[in-house]
Amino acid sequence: MKILFVLTSHDELGDTGKKTGFWIEEFAAPYYALLDKGAEITVATPKGGQAPIDPSSDSEDAQTKDTKRYKEDKDAQNVINNTKKLADVNAADFDAVFYPGGHGPLWDLANDATSIKLIETFNEQEKPVAFVCHAPAALKGVKGTDGQPLVKGKKVTGFTNSEEAAVQLTEVVPFLVEDMLQENGGIYSKKEDWASYAVQDGNLITGQNPASSEAVAEKLLAALK
Repeated sequence: MKILFVLTSHDELGDTGKKTGFWIEEFAAPYYALLDKGAEITVATPKGGQAPIDPSSDSEDAQTKDTKRYKEDKDAQNVINNTKKLADVNAADFDAVFYPGGHGPLWDLANDATSIKLIETFNEQEKPVAFVCHAPAALKGVKGTDGQPLVKGKKVTGFTNSEEAAVQLTEVVPFLVEDMLQENGGIYSKKEDWASYAVQDGNLITGQNPASSEAVAEKLLAALK
């Protein structure tokens, strides 16, 4: 099975002067869950080249077994440092696509025409499309085959308003994932803050937060079987 991972290229946290990017755990947990099952993984970003890591996800208290494995995995680091350019990938070459989160996608993937078209193509081909935490932001402009928002009438989850408030970025982010999914007609649900929670509706799989990344990978694996 061939799986495409799409990461953000964006590294500025609004006007705060702080850095952002993708969240290591949300890449590492699914990456190893799928790699260990024999998946062939390609990683792409809007700009290609080195994908920016959110410094907050690199802190001591954010470490997990998978992030520690990543730290010692030169091959995986090489993949992150040399991502393919999104415009150069073809949905036909892959069985599924996975979008890890971090705050970066709110600024670039949410409005990236190439990413939007890619997700629409995967959906038209009835292949699994999976997103975790802030990555459902990438669904903002995505339409289904009926021309309506892809999430309309579908069960979805994503980073909650209360989780955004907890990390004190409600006023920094360009939009709130929970609000956007509901405004686009998604049937949004969530668990308590920071709990693992993933939902699937047809080929669309979404997870609430970093703790949900492995659960999303498991649903993706099951969908591919």
